[in-house]
Order: sequence, then C-alpha cells, then structure tokens
Amino acid sequence: MINLNYSDKVLHLKQPKLIGLYESNNSTPKKLLDSLNHSIVDISSTQINPNVSSKFDKKHKNDSHSEKVLDSKKNRNKVNKKNRKSVNVEQDDLFITENSTFSSDAESVLKSHKINKYKKKSKYKSDTIDNTYSSSDINHENNDIFLNSPLSIEELSSKLNIPEAEIITYLFLKGISVTINDVLDVSIAKDVARSYKFNIIDQQLTKEVSWKTSYDNISPKEQIKRSPIITIFGHVDHGKTTLLGAILNTNLVKQESGGITQSIDAYEIEWPYNSSPYKLIFLDTPGHEAFTSMRLRGAKITDIALLVVAADDGLKPQSIEAINYILKMKLSYIIVINKIDKNDINLLKIKEELAEYNIVCEEWGGNAKIIEISALTGKNLDLLLSEICLASENLSFTANPNTLAEGTILEGYLDKKQGVIANVVVQNGTLRIGDPIIAGNTYGKIKSLINYKGFNIKEAKPSSIIQVLGFSVVPQSGAFFKTVSNDKEAKKCISSSPKQFKKTLNNNIKLLNTRITTNNKNNLKQLNIIIKTNTQGSLEAIVDSLLKIPQGKVQINIVSADSGNISNTNIELALATNALIIGFNINISSHINNLIKQNNLNFQMFYIIYDLIDYIQNHMLDLIDPEYKHIFIGRAIVQTVFYINKKAVVGCLVNEGKMKKLSHINVYREGSIVYEGILTSLKRIKDNVDEVLSDNECGVMCDYDLWQKMDIIEAYDLNPQEKCL
Repeated sequence: MINLNYSDKVLHLKQPKLIGLYESNNSTPKKLLDSLNHSIVDISSTQINPNVSSKFDKKHKNDSHSEKVLDSKKNRNKVNKKNRKSVNVEQDDLFITENSTFSSDAESVLKSHKINKYKKKSKYKSDTIDNTYSSSDINHENNDIFLNSPLSIEELSSKLNIPEAEIITYLFLKGISVTINDVLDVSIAKDVARSYKFNIIDQQLTKEVSWKTSYDNISPKEQIKRSPIITIFGHVDHGKTTLLGAILNTNLVKQESGGITQSIDAYEIEWPYNSSPYKLIFLDTPGHEAFTSMRLRGAKITDIALLVVAADDGLKPQSIEAINYILKMKLSYIIVINKIDKNDINLLKIKEELAEYNIVCEEWGGNAKIIEISALTGKNLDLLLSEICLASENLSFTANPNTLAEGTILEGYLDKKQGVIANVVVQNGTLRIGDPIIAGNTYGKIKSLINYKGFNIKEAKPSSIIQVLGFSVVPQSGAFFKTVSNDKEAKKCISSSPKQFKKTLNNNIKLLNTRITTNNKNNLKQLNIIIKTNTQGSLEAIVDSLLKIPQGKVQINIVSADSGNISNTNIELALATNALIIGFNINISSHINNLIKQNNLNFQMFYIIYDLIDYIQNHMLDLIDPEYKHIFIGRAIVQTVFYINKKAVVGCLVNEGKMKKLSHINVYREGSIVYEGILTSLKRIKDNVDEVLSDNECGVMCDYDLWQKMDIIEAYDLNPQEKCL
C-alpha cells in the first residue's frame, strides 16, 4: 500500500489503463462507488471512548447526551482532516473496468480532495487540437503555380498548402535560416515549390475583379443617358497616344516625356452622330509593363475598351494583358489595327493571333469589331468614331444625376501651390463644391472642381473627368470615392472603413527590404534609395519594377518612398543612411539643390521610367565585385624548399602545361587548398623569366612561406566576366 499526498505531488499508478468511453450520467454507477469505498477510510468505524473527558467538558458541564454529540463531531472533524491529507491506493483500487462509464457525480467524488490553491494552473488546455499535418496529407489537385514576386514563408505555405514548419525545415537543411515572417526571393520560392513537385508557370491569367460600382436602387424615371467612357489599351509604341492626338487634332506625343505615356490622361470630344453632337470621354493608359495597376484601374471604370494593335508588330505582352481584362470583365470592345500605312504588314496573321484568344472578327463568323486605321494619316478615324457612337447607343449607358456622387480616384498627388489634388471620374450622381467627400479612410470637403480644359466649374455630372481639390491627404489611386450629406456621416464612414489602402505599396517596399536570397550573407551589398515622384501611380509603377530586378548579389533597400517634392527631412535621411535620392518628374527648389551640392549627395532626376530602372540596375552592377573565370594553364610539383633573405623559394618541376609569371596560383596539399594568390617571381636556373614550359625545373616565389615538399601548384589565367545581378 502506497501513501501519497495530493497537494503538490504526482500520483503514479503502476498499471494504468486507458479510459475508453466517457458519458455524462446523473446517477453514480454502483460498481464505481463500491470500489471507491475500499479506498476511503470508514469514519463510522472510529472508536470513541466516552469515559475520556475533554477540555470542553471541564469548562462546560453538560448532560451526557450533548457531551457525546459534541465529542463525536470534534473527533469526526479531526479524522476527516487527516483522511484528506492521505489516500491509500492499491493495485486493486484501480477504478477502470471494461465498458465502464463515468458520471459527473463520480468525477466530483474523485476530485473532492482539495488542491493547494496557490498551485499554478496548467499552461496548456486539455482540449488543445493538434492541427499538424504531413505533406502526404496534402491533395494537389492542380500542381501549376504562378510565382512572380517575393513572398513570406506564411504566404508561400498558403499557396502550396504545406505547413510553415516543413518549409522552414527544408530551407534550414539547405543552409538557409528563416522565420515565418521572413520574405523569400522568387528563386528560393520556386526552388521550394519544385521540391514539392509543383509546376512553375510563366504567366497567370488576370484574376477576375469586382469592378462594377454597387449603386443604390435607382428608379428608371431618375436615370438619364450619360456619355460613354472609352479606355485605350495596347502595347507600348503601338500608337495609342498618336491615335488620341489624331482624334483631338493635337500632337499629344510631343507633350509626353520620351514619347511614351506614363499616367492615365483623360480627354473629352464631341463627334457629330445622327445629326447631333455626341460627347465621348477618352482615357489614355500607359503601355509600359511597369504600369499594370494603372491599366487595371482604366479597365475597371471603362464602358468601351479600344485595343490598339500595331499592324507591323502584332500581339505583345501588354496587348494580351488587355485581352485578359476584356474577357474576364466582359467589357464591350473594339479592336483597332493601327499603322496600316506601313509596308510589310500582315493583317491576316494578326487576326489569327486574336482568334487564338477567342476574339474572332465578324468576317470569320465572330462578333468582334475589328477596324483598320492609320492614326498618322487619319485613315478610317471617322469610321472608328462612328462605330464607338453606335456601340454606345446600343448599350445605352445611364446614371442618376440627382443622387450623391460616386466614382473612382484615377490619380492623386501633392501640388506645391494648390495642395492635394485628385483626378477622379464621376460614375454616378453629381459632384458639387462644398460636398464632404471620402475615399477609403481619407476625408475632405470639396473646395474646387477643375475640368479637363482647366476651367473651374461648380458641379460635375456623371461621366466627367474632374480635378478635385479638398482632400486632407493624398487619396489612394484606384480607391472608390463618394460624397455624403454631412461631416458627421463622413467621419462615421471613415471609422467603419477597412484601413487597408496603401497596404499594397507598403508591402511591396517591405518585400524589397527584407527578402531572403540564396546569397544572404553578411557581406551582401545594400543599395539605399529615397524615391520622390510626382504621383502615387508613378511611385507604384517604379516600386513594382524594382521588385522584378534580381537581388541575389545586391539588395535594394527603400529608405523612403512617397509622392511630392524633396524636403529637408529627405536630405537629412539621405545623410544618415548614405542613400541615393531618385526624383521622378518633380520640381527641385534652389534651396534643396544647394543642400544636395553642399552635402555632396548623389541625386538623380528622371522623366522616363525606362531610364530610371536602367540607372538603378547599372548602379547595382557597380557595387558587385569583379568576377573572373579561371582558365587552367599548368601544374608543377614542389621538389625542394630553401630560404633567401628569410623568404621561401621553392624548386619545382613543371609536369603539365606551363608556369607563368603573375598568374593566379592555387597550392594544394593532400587534396586541400592551403594558399591562393599571385605568382610574383619565376626563375629558370638564375634568370628571371616570364614562363617555364612543361618538363622543366624552375624557382617560384610568392607571398607564402609555409611550403612543404610535394605540394602541388596549379596556375590559372583570370578572365574577367561580365557582371550580372
């Protein structure tokens, strides 16, 4: 029999049994109580001597019956206290039987012994669920995966449906130490995916986005016909801006830096159709690959999409991107084949390429409108505009001008003279001066409205492209805006809106600064950058382009990135971090210019995104140490070692190739390299020579004195390699 204290000690059973079933019962099983009775001391069996008087009897003389009752209670309490401290447990007292069940009452009996109230509670609950799983449990229905940007361990785990711990273990065995919050470079993420039998695909179809604005229920009587919004898509240099310039009878290309569009520009024209003027709103989108987000914003708000394809170039990546937008969002579209005035064009080939993406022209039995034009000569422009008006008539775009305004922020930026300016498109309702306006978690009151011609107006109807002055801070490009009736409602909407605007940009900057690469060593070079741009859209495009630059040898660290002009704070930050200051389409004050020169800071201004990205890449290449290719030229074996003026000289026999002065040498001993350096002196007998051929003896000297006989010398020529990131 073992006597155990229950207070702070563990009860060890010699032959424990597993409880197979637990059921809640109101009544206590008889067998269980019978077994418990063996382990509980029978208080009634305690002998009480009535002849022994207690101290209580001496003080209070009572009758014999009351004395017995009081004495019995006192003794019973003492026995109970004693029995609480110790429990007798025997092998036969195990209260588990086959098919036995426990009731809540039985459990209360077992737990009747009080535990020390100061004993700490267990840190882990008994009902903790073990949610770990092995890779064998994962069902990969589709092993294709698209990885084009750095992502964290947690995000990669979600994409692959593999536990974070398993990925961390895999990388640790590869010599890469990471945590769940670390960000992996694309190359490492792809390596992990391949190790789990995933197929890496080069491009992914654009995800379907919810782009239609959810307006309140509008009565048909309140709806009026509105002008269509036409967005021009196409690859860079396919003639989008030239086409728009031809429609407006202006040369817009000369107004663009470098002849390319780098922002969403909006224009309005009136075209005579059915003997009446027809108002059309055109949006010109950038074709460069860096401006994906801008093109997506244009697709979300457009009514009719114009896809411009150069007749001499065919479909290109950004053309295919626009086709994906059109098909996924089910947009009305017209295909415009431009530059038909050029020689050596193949229109049939372009139509075949379009047919591969389910865009079949009407001539071939499809429903796609394909119009062949020349923006340079103006051929068929009238046909294109008439086709746009016809499509607008058939689709009948409507809106309600009598409600509060709603729409989308195309672009936001900070003007030095006017303050925060937002270019917006009004999609429903009427925008008026003095209206409280909110976009995401940004609030303001409209102070001024400026139309595309630069004139101040008092209100803007649906399908208007307007500059709005009045936001307190620069709103996020692409955000949905609306006006409200009063300030109280505006603040209520802001407090309830999810504060996730600018999250994408901040995440991209974080990805650049913290990614783990295959060459993540202490000597990894860092390029600190401060970026200042004219608009948020430009900043977004630049950061997206920087994300695509390989950073295995040099990592980009964005110290600061925002829109607006360079301030004193930026100068101080550049001095503290030794950062490169990059400006894009901004104005520099004479005061800031003087500070840059005084502090000898590296500042570069750019007006074309191509040039900016090329400069960053070249600057990163300059930070990389030169790399050389080792070309084997000869091998020699050390036969003797002697010293001249405390410098070691070795006598060698060239047994392969030749020894060459000032060549790179590796010294091997028992298969291991003991020295790498330059062969500084080479002698044949007593003469200094430039090289010694095979099967000849020579004397060799370099900055190494720990030679031993039978060391092997291998000589190499070093050819500099072209640097790469």
